[in-house]
Amino acid sequence: LITHDQFTVTAVVTQPDRPVGRKKIITPPPIKVIAEQHRLPVFQPEHVSDLELNEQPDYLVTMAYGQKIPSKLLDLANIAPVNVHVSLLPRWRGASPIQHAILAGDRETGVTIQTMSDTIDAGEILSQETIEIDARETSESLSNKLSKLGAQLLIETLTQPITPVKQNEVDVTNCKKLSREDGALNAAHLTAVEFDRYVRALWPWPGVTCEVDGTLLKIIETSLSETEESISLACKDDTTVHLVAVQPPGKTPMSGASWNRGR
Repeated sequence: LITHDQFTVTAVVTQPDRPVGRKKIITPPPIKVIAEQHRLPVFQPEHVSDLELNEQPDYLVTMAYGQKIPSKLLDLANIAPVNVHVSLLPRWRGASPIQHAILAGDRETGVTIQTMSDTIDAGEILSQETIEIDARETSESLSNKLSKLGAQLLIETLTQPITPVKQNEVDVTNCKKLSREDGALNAAHLTAVEFDRYVRALWPWPGVTCEVDGTLLKIIETSLSETEESISLACKDDTTVHLVAVQPPGKTPMSGASWNRGR
């Protein structure tokens, strides 16, 4: 939006600076850094409901903000408040659509540009673009693809007359915000395919942990077929997943075979 000649960005709202890493260094959100490079006003309320803006923009645009936007802000937009959502709505409304698409074994996903309403991700659809989900996709790789696609589709949508279409409520699926507990797995409760999906979907956050022969390992990479440096892990229904990369407590990441030899 900043670099497109048909738009003037008048303000940027993002989360407050937060401590990052082991040393807890206070770090600004990446969008704040870009906004300041372009000398744009930046607002960082702890709670967006406390924000007071004197703007009346044509569009209010949000992407993965992490808080529900109150009506007092949505109503500021002269044309529409719009959201860039990384799923093919109405499938996967909520906070973790990329991860849940992988967990469910979806073969495709995409980006939806939608209007914002009082119900999260339930607004009218302005445009959609679909992409295939690769067989070995991770949430990180899929997020990178959808970020680029979303930026492109946003520009294409807002530079054309908008035609809102209501979502089909019959097809709605929802997804919750993920926590570290979601990555604590028991291989006996999951098939190899399901275990592999969890590892790919929850990388890099919140990550997967699993007890293997009495050691709680962080599971970084898995495969459904044996590799030279993997070790096997028995799963539900007599299936086997292969641990390609793991991280023992207090150690650096290593191959499954290296961990096994060291043990």
